[in-house]
Order: sequence, then C-alpha cells, then structure tokens
Amino acid sequence: MKRILIADDHAAVRAGLRAILEQRVGWEIVAEARDGSEAVSAAVEKRPDVAIVDYSMPLMTGVDVARSIKGHQLPTETMIFTVHESSALARQAFDAGARAFLLKSDASKMLLAAVDSLILHKPYYAGSFSKELRHAASGKRCPHEVLSPREKMIVKLVAEGHSNKAVSAMLNLSVKTTETHRAAAMRKLNVNSTAGLVRYALRSKLLEA
Repeated sequence: MKRILIADDHAAVRAGLRAILEQRVGWEIVAEARDGSEAVSAAVEKRPDVAIVDYSMPLMTGVDVARSIKGHQLPTETMIFTVHESSALARQAFDAGARAFLLKSDASKMLLAAVDSLILHKPYYAGSFSKELRHAASGKRCPHEVLSPREKMIVKLVAEGHSNKAVSAMLNLSVKTTETHRAAAMRKLNVNSTAGLVRYALRSKLLEA
C-alpha cells in the first residue's frame, strides 16, 4: 500500500485531491494537513511515500515543508502543488528537495502520473518550466542564469522598448558598450532578435523587477 499525505489550507482542495487519488488501487491517504507545520508533523509521524503540499499555506510555505522533510531524512518524496506558474518558484522548490512541481490547473490530467513517478523515486517535470528543471537536476545551468547583472539590466530596458542609444544614456555607457553587452546576452540566450529578448524578459518576469 502506497501512503500519501495531502497538505492544503482549503478543505475543498484536499477533498478534490483525495477523490482523484483514491481512484488508484493500492494508494492510501494516511494524513491531511491544513498548514505547513501540520504537514511536517504528519510527515514525521506517518512517513508517507508521497507528500502533496500546497505552496501557499499558513505558518510554512510548501517549499519550507519540502526543505524540512528533506532535513528529517524521511523516505517521503514531496510534490509542490500550486496556482503559481513560476519557473523561479519551481527551481526554488527543487532546490529545497521537492521532486515535482505541479500546477493546480493541471491536476486532473497530470496528478496521477506525477504521484506514480514519485512513488518510483523519480522526479516529475511538467509545465513551461520543465526544461529549466531538467537542467537544474542535471547540474547544468540554463543560459539566462549566466547573464551578468549589466546584461540583465540591458535586456530589461530593451524589452521595455528603449533603443540602444537610450539605454546607453540611462546607464551612462557608450553605445558600443551597450551593443556589446546586448550581443553577449543574445548569444547566451540563443536568441537573434529583439522579439526574442522580449519573450525571455516576459517568461523570466524580468519586467516585473
């Protein structure tokens, strides 16, 4: 019997997850938790095979719970379950010890497959950020992670619609220096147009910084 913990501060979400998971013969929901602290206590007590943990919970975030479960050296594999479609948050979750990051909107079509994967102690990658997570798991760095602070700033300003000349004036750089930084960023990101830089800036939430 495979044992599963569900942690979410909304009773309706917990009930929905239970309804989906209990369709699978051989799976048992051994505990439910309403906040991060309860989730950690339940994991320590019940030692489930899989913990499905909401990111946004009282007392501790799902990432904090994943980190604590890992710190207790439990046999539990943790999945972060969230409404936040963020590659940065997904990376943070995996760095904390989670092995799956699933959007709540994808639960109906991916939840069972994700739990299947975790039961086998294999990570589960899904969503627009799956490529980045695979890079992280393999120890490789995604291209945008090696952008220098100056390159990131120039990409941000270009994505906001500023010309090389305007960016140079704003950053007190020569136009040639700005062009050099911009070309380096494009090479690292493997893009060949301003539109590519804009797509990167939107995807990485650089424009919100």
